[in-house]
Amino acid sequence: MSDQQDEPKIVVDEDWKSRVRAEREAAKKAAAEAAADTQQASQSAADAASGQIPPASFEELISTFVVPALTAMGKLPDPVQGHPIVRPDLAQHYIDMLSVVEEKTKGNLTKDEAGMLDDLLHQLRMAFVTTRTEPEPPAKAESK
Repeated sequence: MSDQQDEPKIVVDEDWKSRVRAEREAAKKAAAEAAADTQQASQSAADAASGQIPPASFEELISTFVVPALTAMGKLPDPVQGHPIVRPDLAQHYIDMLSVVEEKTKGNLTKDEAGMLDDLLHQLRMAFVTTRTEPEPPAKAESK
């Protein structure tokens, strides 16, 4: 037997770099789409507040849960108080409501609608986890 047959053959997988690059680009694209959807939902809420009622659509239905969830996470200012208020229990409620919508409409949505709902739920859940792990700001000292 020769020495070359006894040595193990090492195979280097260089393709992993391109897979990681593609995954990162896909994640950036999904985050940008979710941000655009969130911005569209915020704009729809602003239009409704200014008296312009948008047409009824699936996107509007979803925005009725997304905007309050973002507000409850402190990502948007509270419309009454004028500044962000963090209410994790309320944020979780709105995320759960979107999950119910996803479950109940499964198989009845277009590919775009299902993708939008899935992306928004993912983004909201990630934002919720981030909100839960961020340290709470120190309480303001009340002056008498």
